[in-house]
Amino acid sequence: MRHTKVKDLLNSTTTLQEVNAKGWVRTFRNNQFIALNDGSTINNIQCVVDFENTPDETLKRITTGAAVSVIGTLIESKGAGQKYEIQVNKLEILGDSDAEKFPIQPKNKPSLDFLRENAHLRVRTNMFGAIMRVRSVLSFAVHNYFQQKGFVYVNTPIITGSDAEGAGEMFKVTALPFDNTPRTEDGKVNYKEDFFEKETNLTVSGQLEGETYAMALGQIYTFGPTFRAENSNTSRHLAEFWMIEPEVAFNNLDDNMDLAEDFIQYVIKYALDNCQDDLKFLEGRLLDEEKSKPQAERSEMALLEKLNFVLENNFKRVSYTEAIDILRDSTPNKKKKFQYIINEWGADLQSEHERYLVEKHFKCPVILFDYPANIKAFYMRLNDNTEPGRETVRAMDILFPGIGEIVGGSEREERYDVLIEKMKALEIDEEELSWYLDTRRFGSATHAGFGLGFERLVLFVTGMTNIRDVIPFPRTPGNAEF
Repeated sequence: MRHTKVKDLLNSTTTLQEVNAKGWVRTFRNNQFIALNDGSTINNIQCVVDFENTPDETLKRITTGAAVSVIGTLIESKGAGQKYEIQVNKLEILGDSDAEKFPIQPKNKPSLDFLRENAHLRVRTNMFGAIMRVRSVLSFAVHNYFQQKGFVYVNTPIITGSDAEGAGEMFKVTALPFDNTPRTEDGKVNYKEDFFEKETNLTVSGQLEGETYAMALGQIYTFGPTFRAENSNTSRHLAEFWMIEPEVAFNNLDDNMDLAEDFIQYVIKYALDNCQDDLKFLEGRLLDEEKSKPQAERSEMALLEKLNFVLENNFKRVSYTEAIDILRDSTPNKKKKFQYIINEWGADLQSEHERYLVEKHFKCPVILFDYPANIKAFYMRLNDNTEPGRETVRAMDILFPGIGEIVGGSEREERYDVLIEKMKALEIDEEELSWYLDTRRFGSATHAGFGLGFERLVLFVTGMTNIRDVIPFPRTPGNAEF
């Protein structure tokens, strides 16, 4: 008999039918009531066992974590909070779970740290089941948005010879032996003998390759894994994460900001429309967590209210220069409450500054634009008519409450001569990026794009506070388990 998903059983309009459900036992009460979950929904279906006619040996095997199959009659439930239940006629244990050893026990309420250590099993909890279903729906929404708008999905290389960000924090890819690495005459690693015959790394961004495709296909997007060898043990950083990077020919910075705002609002609305049960559960979890915090540290809005707030309000667009003036004159800056004090124009904004602008000053999502050229990447378009020493580029960052930066993007420098000068100033090898420069030599045009860290989006939508809890198997300094 083909089994039916728990979600479909709970949404059924027909009772008194014989059904087969398969899943994992969440709880087993009074030798009679199984709470069965198969991952299709956060909701369990109650399966009522005829314990008087079920062997004791079988009843003892119905433990938390065990995989079971039940065949029985779907009936209206007599209990509160559930529409249907299954009156079990036949029960089969598909996989035992030792109650003494299974680490995810509902009565223990394991900590998030403990669950991270058991990332292979944490998805069996309500919390992580909800997070991963929301992540999946958001991922689909990303593709749905761009496909509906005629964007072409491009798979940019994971192994690359270029450093798009120029930060140098990259994981090297090599097939050379570590115990007998070939060297050149001057003692450097001889990459000519490596697999690709040159130095290669895991990508930090697909942007540069994406630009080349946008200059032929018009509008493209990438959505894939990226890697940063940044030794940062914070709640906002991962060594391996997923990036969404659209690139559009003939778009300027204003078009870019419009696209980013529309895109973010679309995917959040899609999650709200398609993950109601999971988001309500996650909102309740967040409210419980916040009860233990001092009043001043609690969120002003509940999760669903916060998500709807982003949908209902236009993002505030503020120049970097205006933001610096606001921060310099702010109370926490004057009272030296900021860890990084803002004294002058040109400072690189930190998370505490970004969150102040969003959460305290404007109280809505903020798009900062026109940043100082010397704190941004080489490929960003230099603004015309900027005063010497205060040159700015057509860059933008989108800042969200609780997160800080969620999107970074820019109008690209399409002028060959200007781009060459910027690369020389930063000592970027022209030969190494000659393929990239070809897009400026042959049919150059204004174009713009942005990158959105997918995990930060999932973090915001789920209300979680640590980025390690919104990706199945987090990769951080000192942690590459599973």
